[in-house]
This record gives sequence, structure tokens and C-alpha cells, in this order.
Amino acid sequence: MMKKFVTIFGSSIPKPGDDQYECAYNLGKKLAQADLNVCSGGFQGIMDAVSKGAVECGAEAIGVTLDIYNSNASRYLSRQIVTHSLFERLKILIETGDAFVVLQGGTGTLVEMSLVWEYMNKGMIAQKPFACHGSLWKEITSLMEKQILAEKRKTGLLKSFEDIDDCAEFIIRSLNGDTLS
Repeated sequence: MMKKFVTIFGSSIPKPGDDQYECAYNLGKKLAQADLNVCSGGFQGIMDAVSKGAVECGAEAIGVTLDIYNSNASRYLSRQIVTHSLFERLKILIETGDAFVVLQGGTGTLVEMSLVWEYMNKGMIAQKPFACHGSLWKEITSLMEKQILAEKRKTGLLKSFEDIDDCAEFIIRSLNGDTLS
């Protein structure tokens, strides 16, 4: 049976030693130790950290990069997929994921999170384990859940976590056959 992939979205800014970098590194390790692979945007920051953590523990790390970014891919990738448009990149990141985790990021991460959420909300992809970590995303998801409820759509698709270990545990339990609650 093929190992499952967790697609991780996050900023390219954090450096080794930064809290967010170390958080992503530890998430990559925890997922790998649970026999899961990772997929990310393949560049530096959170993408590099999660790939490093996963590969150091024997998992595969796929990086889906974009050729128009003049940036170096993470050296921890097992495999790099080079894309030629943002939409192609997003499509592959989403199609590869058996689950999704949103870590610290800016507008690019917001686009990624929103697209996964929209696809699940409208039934364009199957419901999959979907989690975000940190206070920024908790505020945004709380506001959006109110709107989704008002529209009488499915709430609770995106789980928000303050603790990265709880976030990792939710993804691991969900992919190992437990419920999505």
C-alpha cells in the first residue's frame, strides 16, 4: 500500500532557529514517524523545514515549485515537480494531499487554504483531514465559519489548533482510519 501524503502550506520566510521553522520541522518528523509523506511548495522557510523533518525520519518529501519564482528549492526534497503557473502548482499540491495542514504564512498561504476549503465546501474534492495551526488562522476560520453557517453550508471542515502536537495528532489519527472529529 502506498504511503499517504500530507500537503503542508506555509511561508517561505522563517529561517532555521525561528519558532515557526522549528514547528514545521517537528511536524515533518511527527508525520514521518507515523509513516506519512509530505508535500509542499518546495522552497525555503516552512516548506524546507517540513521537508527536512520528514526526510530525516525516512519519509518522502515532494516539492511542487513554480519556475517563475527566482528561488532555490529546498535541498531536502526527495522529488521536485516544476510547474509553469500558479494554478498548475495549486492543482498538484491539492491533488497530492490526502490531508492538509496550514502553518504560518501570508497571502499565498491564504490562497492555498481558501482553495482547499472552497473545493471541499462545494464538493469539488472529497472531504479530507484539514487543519490549521496558529492564532492568525484561528481568527480567520472563526469569521469564515460564521459566514458558512449563514449560507447553510457545511461547517467544521477546517479544524483550528493552537498546539502543533494536537494538530499532528489529528492528521495522523484521521489518516489512520479514525473519525475526522
